[in-house]
Amino acid sequence: MNKHIQRVQEAVHFFDNKDTFLGFRKLLDCAMDTQNMQIYREAINLTDWKEKNPEQTDALITKAKELLQKIALVDVPENKAEEFVLKADQITKSYGSQKFSLGPISLTLTKGQVFGLVGENGNGKTTLLRILAKEIAQTQGSLHYQFTNEIQNDYDLRTKLIYIPQRTDKWYGSLLDNLRFVLANYGEKPDEIETRVLLMVARLGLWNYRHLKWSELSSGYKMRFELARTLLRKPEILLLDEPLANLDVLAQQIILEDLKAIANSVNNPIALILSSQQLYEVEKISDKVIFLKNGKYNESTNEAVNDEKPLIIEIDTNANREELLKVFEPFSLEKLTFNGGIYTVYFNTTTRFSEVIVALGSADIQLIYIRDISASTRRFFVN
Repeated sequence: MNKHIQRVQEAVHFFDNKDTFLGFRKLLDCAMDTQNMQIYREAINLTDWKEKNPEQTDALITKAKELLQKIALVDVPENKAEEFVLKADQITKSYGSQKFSLGPISLTLTKGQVFGLVGENGNGKTTLLRILAKEIAQTQGSLHYQFTNEIQNDYDLRTKLIYIPQRTDKWYGSLLDNLRFVLANYGEKPDEIETRVLLMVARLGLWNYRHLKWSELSSGYKMRFELARTLLRKPEILLLDEPLANLDVLAQQIILEDLKAIANSVNNPIALILSSQQLYEVEKISDKVIFLKNGKYNESTNEAVNDEKPLIIEIDTNANREELLKVFEPFSLEKLTFNGGIYTVYFNTTTRFSEVIVALGSADIQLIYIRDISASTRRFFVN
């Protein structure tokens, strides 16, 4: 089954289960993949109808599934990203003796991949992003880019390689006019500009905010409009510095899922690196997480935990240390620490997470929170 049909079926599945919130976002992803202006217009009209009729869930599901049937009939060529689009080889950045030094860092990124970049403040996240964006030069090492078309000048480079800092510049004039200007400036067909702008606005959840001024938007929606402006340029590499900084917990999860879905577009996949303090949320959508500390880094992938790794668990509970030590007595406990209201428990490689859960339940230990962080970048923080 090709990727386009698979994405359509996933959207239908959400509507079958009456999850219209996620289903509609996936429908818009499928519509954008077609690059078909008639499909775009129907998706825009359905977005407008949905916002004007928020209570008509059953009718929305029917209309959405009818549109998805049309989308499934469109032939969407898949852009299979097999080779790298960005490769960093042993890059470093030094600011003189006795001062901060970044690296050496090596990484390879292909289109459709999402890398998370985490670490405490002052450990080099923004410096690394700015080096990868060619805003500042590395001290040593090499950077290689491999775009679909040959880069002729800096203008071409800034179209395909885009860095969005945490604080973006203010927009002047109409928000929609700004988005229209982007496409006009990048040579889009005049009769397609309005349609492409409105579908991008719909996809990023900005439909009801499209007529507002920049000063009338919250920080979170300003970031979404900045993303809309960026994505209309069809970048191949997107570097985001703390895009979750001004969002609430639910909004953080939504924007991350949106970014993952957009990065995995069938015909316009994007290589994405984003820095954030929201470790667990970033790990959920990342193919790899880079952890920086004092300019040095470790990596975690989203693969299953290796059986040979020791078990590390975080626990938030009202139970005291002695009660936990008693529960863990039958296991090969190596260390139990307490920091900031959270216990971190270290076992050897023979202990299984499921066994610990059963033991805690049998002892009637009241758990507020528990997480296996054996494969999480979190383990680098607590260590």
